[in-house]
Amino acid sequence: MDLLRFLLQSSRRMTVIIAIAGAISGLFSAALIALINTAVHNDAPTIIVLGVFATGIAKVITSLYSRWLMTKFGQDTMIKIMTDMARRVLKSPFRQLEALGGHRILTALTGDVQVLGAGVLAIPNLVVNVAIVFGCWVYLAWLSPVGLIALTVCVVLGAGIYKFLHATAFSAIFAAREERDRLMWGLRSLTDGIKELKMHQSRSEDFLSQDIYETAMRMRDFNLTAAKKYMAVDAWSQGLFYILIGGVLALFPMIDAGTPEVMTGYIFASLYVMSPVWGIIGAIPTFVSGQVSLGKLEELGVSLDEGATEIAALEEDYKLSEAPVIAIRDLNFHYTDNDSEDRTFSLGPIDFDLKPGEVVFLVGGNGSGKSTLVKLLAGLYLADTGEVKLGGTTIDASNLEWYRQHFSVVFSDFYLFSRLLGSMLPDLDGTSNEILKKLELDHKVQVQEGKFSTTALSQGQRKRLALLTALIEDRPIHIFDEWAADQDPYYKEIFYSQLLPELRAQGRAVLVVTHDDRYFHLGDRIIKLDDGKLVPATGTPPAADNSPNIATSA
Repeated sequence: MDLLRFLLQSSRRMTVIIAIAGAISGLFSAALIALINTAVHNDAPTIIVLGVFATGIAKVITSLYSRWLMTKFGQDTMIKIMTDMARRVLKSPFRQLEALGGHRILTALTGDVQVLGAGVLAIPNLVVNVAIVFGCWVYLAWLSPVGLIALTVCVVLGAGIYKFLHATAFSAIFAAREERDRLMWGLRSLTDGIKELKMHQSRSEDFLSQDIYETAMRMRDFNLTAAKKYMAVDAWSQGLFYILIGGVLALFPMIDAGTPEVMTGYIFASLYVMSPVWGIIGAIPTFVSGQVSLGKLEELGVSLDEGATEIAALEEDYKLSEAPVIAIRDLNFHYTDNDSEDRTFSLGPIDFDLKPGEVVFLVGGNGSGKSTLVKLLAGLYLADTGEVKLGGTTIDASNLEWYRQHFSVVFSDFYLFSRLLGSMLPDLDGTSNEILKKLELDHKVQVQEGKFSTTALSQGQRKRLALLTALIEDRPIHIFDEWAADQDPYYKEIFYSQLLPELRAQGRAVLVVTHDDRYFHLGDRIIKLDDGKLVPATGTPPAADNSPNIATSA
């Protein structure tokens, strides 16, 4: 879809109003030429002088009005696109987002939206300048149709060369946009992998050289190539105008169109339209970049929509099952490595139940499939085959979002938001700060108006804040993926000996991914994964627990 068609689809009425206002402004500009040229060859009666002033004021007002409307429309359009794309991301299957890559999505949501906005904002100038050129063309036709035909032949020839130069510049702009995607991936890797880079000088130098510098230089080279080609376009356009003026002076007397008024009008109009034409030429790179970014946004939107089998919308009064049993039967899942289409991991077949008031430990070596099973259990992945039931309800794409609302999960690679999003607790701050005391974080963090006073903490402390978030959500099923891995022995003891028994006593179903075998006796069951399959594992019943309560029930 091109940019103009996109604007018409976004708001046909507003686009038409803006175009009309810009066209009127441009026609007023052409009228100024006619009035001034008439005044030059006459005694400039008062009515013509007043007409010059009135037309000039009308031109300024309509031009400003058109630009203001388009600026407002452009800002509203950027917000709409960004919100729409973010909503599509949230609605898309998690596996699809993993395949696309976070850098590609981030580039679209930031860079492409901004470039598209700049392209939209360039349109008022294009409309006004095109209208000026059109108005001047009408005026020149009125002065001398024969002269206009000769002028049009020259312009058509010049436009053909212009189109060729413009096409070569477009390919460079598109290539620069592809390199920007790669650069965004490198910059994200810089922040995500800063520890690993700092620990290895040759690795960091290799990263800076290959992933940052060389990518940036390729993007620079493509941008410079595009700039040079547009400079050639600009130079050709300026030269063409001077050729036209020379042609008017030399040829008009030969075609019997060389009266002083006609010649002056042609020269004056040609000089006047130089600025609008240069404005058009200057706006074209911005417009084309916006066109490329629109294409990228649409491409990403299609990628997000393709295979988007999840229905994310929930009824406002959706109900959660109070004490659901999860039953998994003959579940199978195949996962293809993004870096190598030949490497495929298979999980299953899995048969597994998780009941209210039960604490289950999930163990297994690295690569055994624990994280994949957690994502399947939590509803981030849909199984290829098999059946998942929640409280007797079979789970598929149509109710997957409803299913996910039963889980509070702390992932091993968790993300900690700066505020407690979506909580409906009546006394959120009070309840949160009480839990912070029991987690012994109240001396570092406070919750005020649902926001953490700071998240600049150690990894173990940040995981305790993530635990607070899970407890505040107060959902019937909890999953903790290697939560205790970053905790010291004191907090591990609290987690296993106090928190988990409390959640069990509240009737919560709890799955804990762990390697802490010294606490295995506190679980109701132990399940073990080995190369994607469940293998026999044993556990002992939990000991009696009389520790103080630090879990919450909203």
